[in-house]
Amino acid sequence: EKRAKVLKKLGQLQKSDFKQILTAMEGYEVTIRLLDPPLHEFLPNPEELAEKIQKLKAKKATKEIKKAEVVLKRARELAEVNPMMGHRGVRVGVTYPEIYEMQIRAVFEALVDLTKRKVKAHPQIMIPQISSIAELNHIKKIYDRIKKEVETKNKMKLTINFGTMIEVVRAALTANELATTAEFFSFGTNDLTQGTFSFSREDVEGKFLPEYMEKELLERSPFQSIDVNGVGSLIKIGIAHGRGIRKNMEVGICGEHGGDPDSIKFCHAAKLSYVSASPHRIPIAIVAAAQAAIEQSKRK
Repeated sequence: EKRAKVLKKLGQLQKSDFKQILTAMEGYEVTIRLLDPPLHEFLPNPEELAEKIQKLKAKKATKEIKKAEVVLKRARELAEVNPMMGHRGVRVGVTYPEIYEMQIRAVFEALVDLTKRKVKAHPQIMIPQISSIAELNHIKKIYDRIKKEVETKNKMKLTINFGTMIEVVRAALTANELATTAEFFSFGTNDLTQGTFSFSREDVEGKFLPEYMEKELLERSPFQSIDVNGVGSLIKIGIAHGRGIRKNMEVGICGEHGGDPDSIKFCHAAKLSYVSASPHRIPIAIVAAAQAAIEQSKRK
């Protein structure tokens, strides 16, 4: 009951956010990725919280101690050894379906409000961390149910494309299966790189990666520029599989690689539909995309 109340409040906040974003982006597609981070990221650090409780005990702040202990207990329950490969993304949507239900409903209801105001909004819903068609279909059923409920209530037809991120190696290799449900793909190149190399970015960048480049074991960091032979091959496999099912399927990448000129050249050659980049890297991405197109035209 408490969770339902909190989710209802969160749903209203998300709906408001989506309306503002879609209004600002009127006429353009806006891809909304459902919750991706592990749940523990939304709670205080257990060690810091335990330290805080000790200080509260010294002050004999009984009420605050009880509240903090409840939070600490939950934080410890949600803690994981390797959270970035643990309970996150679609796995949260499966085990806590009410979270994804809230987000999907917020997108549909935002579209209803904007449609009534004649705002040309084009939201898309994208599911993170998918590794199987079973997972994707499980969430699609929730999407379909909410779509029907909102359409029936408001007596209008709504169009929101349903797609998936391809950031798990298995997803790239079975993209032909995913394309039977997903209407678009977006390659999450950061996580796909981690999975392909078995590198934890947070661990390797400050430890052995600089030495690997110094000793020329790696030409450059695979987190800065797409590893064409490994990660790039997976992307090409995913594109071929996806477009083998949906000929004109929209396929892009999201991640820091979207602002890297060499990665953009690869994406152009691989016939991706778009790259997504951080705001400050968009000018670089535009120039790199133009250069890639010009170079290709000269080769013809």
